[in-house]
Amino acid sequence: MNVKQKEFLIENLQKIDIILEEEKIQQFITYYDILVEWNKVMNLTGITEFEEVVIKHFVDSLSLIKAVNPTKIQSVIDIGTGAGFPGIPLKIVYPNLEVVLLDSLNKRIKFLNTVIEKLHLSNIRCIHGRAEDFSRKAEYREQFDLCVSRAVANLASLSEYCIPYVKKAGMFISYKSGKIESELEEAKIAVKILGGKIDSSIKFYLPDTDMERSLVVIKKVSNTAKMYPRKAGIPAKEPIR
Repeated sequence: MNVKQKEFLIENLQKIDIILEEEKIQQFITYYDILVEWNKVMNLTGITEFEEVVIKHFVDSLSLIKAVNPTKIQSVIDIGTGAGFPGIPLKIVYPNLEVVLLDSLNKRIKFLNTVIEKLHLSNIRCIHGRAEDFSRKAEYREQFDLCVSRAVANLASLSEYCIPYVKKAGMFISYKSGKIESELEEAKIAVKILGGKIDSSIKFYLPDTDMERSLVVIKKVSNTAKMYPRKAGIPAKEPIR
C-alpha cells in the first residue's frame, strides 16, 4: 500500500468525520486499483488520479452522512450505480447495510462483481437492467429504506426511476452538483405525484475544492401509483410536470 495514498485517504475522510480501521482503508485502496485497471479497457470513469478519485468519488459518495445516519438504515438500492458510487463506499464503511446495485450495462455489472469479490463484501448484490423495469417487480417495488443515485438526470425523471423502490416512510436521496434551485422547483409536482415530498436540500463543498454539491432528500409519504414508472425511456423524454 502506498503510504502517501493511505495518508491522503485517511485525512480526507476525517474531514467528513469518518475514521476507518486498517481493513477498510485497504478495501478502498484495492477498490481504486481495480477501478484504474478495468478503466483501461472500458469507460468506468473519467477520473483516475488517486487524489481525485478519493475526493470526487469516495468522499462525495460518503457525504450522504450529512443527510442520514447509515447505521440506522437497513436496506439501500443504488440506481444507475456505474462504477459503484455511492453504493460500494457506503457498504465498505457501513457493513450493516444490505445493498443492491442496479446498472443497465452488463460490463459494469461484471466489474462490480469483481470488486465485491476482491473486497470480500457480503450482503451486497448487483442487478443488470433498467430502473423502470425492476421497480415493477414485487421483490423490489417499495422494498427499500433508502434509494440513492448519483446518476446525471433531471430530478423529475430520476424521481420516477427511484421513488417506486422506496418503502413508505423511507427516503430517496439524489446527489446533485451546481445550482439546483430551478430543477427542484420543476420536480415538485412529479415528486408529489409519485408519493414523495421534498424534505430538504443539503448544500456543501467537497473538501478543499470549489465543487458545490447538494443532497436532495425526498421522503416517501404515500405509495406510488401502479402506473409509475412509465415504460422504459418515457421518464427521460417526458418528465412528469
